[in-house]
Amino acid sequence: MPLRRYGIVAVTCLSLVACGQTNDEAEDGEEETPPVPVEVTRPERGEIFAIYSGTAPIEAFAEADVVAKVAGEVRDIDAEEGDIVSQGELLARLDGDRLRLELGESEANLRKLQRDFERNQDLRERNLISEGDFEKIQFDKEALEAAYNLAKLEYDYTFIRAPIDGIVSERMIKLGNTVDEGEALFRVTSLDPLVSYLFVPEREYQSIRPGQPVSIAIDALANERIPASVTRISPIVDPETGTFKITIEISDPTRRIKPGMFARMAIVYDQRSNALKIPRSALLEDERGNSVFVIEDDVAIRRSVETGYSDRGMVEILDGLTDGDVVVTVGQVGLREDSRVVIINGTEEPDAELAEAAVETASAGDGE
Repeated sequence: MPLRRYGIVAVTCLSLVACGQTNDEAEDGEEETPPVPVEVTRPERGEIFAIYSGTAPIEAFAEADVVAKVAGEVRDIDAEEGDIVSQGELLARLDGDRLRLELGESEANLRKLQRDFERNQDLRERNLISEGDFEKIQFDKEALEAAYNLAKLEYDYTFIRAPIDGIVSERMIKLGNTVDEGEALFRVTSLDPLVSYLFVPEREYQSIRPGQPVSIAIDALANERIPASVTRISPIVDPETGTFKITIEISDPTRRIKPGMFARMAIVYDQRSNALKIPRSALLEDERGNSVFVIEDDVAIRRSVETGYSDRGMVEILDGLTDGDVVVTVGQVGLREDSRVVIINGTEEPDAELAEAAVETASAGDGE
């Protein structure tokens, strides 16, 4: 019995020693867990803009096809593609010989009847002609005046003129061509202003207003930012698409922007001058909402935040952060609540031992 009792005591002591060693090893293991390397920043104050972005082609505000109003042969061409023309400027001339002769005949008949009318007017004053005969001569004179004006108008139609101010974007005729009435001869395009039509979701209807500034980037111009503005807003929402149309006008005195170019547009509809903002990369978005990791005593703490406007890679923080918080911008995806971290950027030098441990952890991860 004494020997058995001593054996039980010995086993118990060994077990206790083993348990103690295991607990110590576990505690040592926790202390040796290397920190997670992260990059951080502090929230900054500054302007932030509320922007609606969209894409649309650039179009001419006005464009007109110049058509022949009378048939004839093209005798002269006075404008070429690329020429800037004013309204009423001569573009081409058609053969008008026949119409010129008809105009001369009509003018001669009108002059003859005008003299007869003047003689009969004198006879009427002396009561030597009846009122009915005088009225007939008067009606004939008015009919010849109308015929003369029509002949003059048709002769004027042989001079092809620009209907609007703009640039000749296309010439469709050649010298010597015989054109028919109604045939297109030129196309004149107005380049000032240029316009773009953007179709915006109805939820933005209360945000977009005429006069708001627009920043336009065009691929063909190396994404140079070009200023524009909202000029008109459609008063109705399309029930099929749930969008409304806004018109954006672009002034380009240099004539670098051409109709048909594709543009990316950003409409600035609000701004705040002293907003608290952080890089958007720091924001974590999931089913729990928006949150960020902040660093307190080298430990990562997850904190819920309320966001506002987002602009050029920055997001406004309405609630949840202060100016002095240290926010994780790189490495937060691998963090958990209360994870130990080492900061590898910023003005302060990281702890040398922690940094070395972080590098070893990263190297081990690469090897795996």
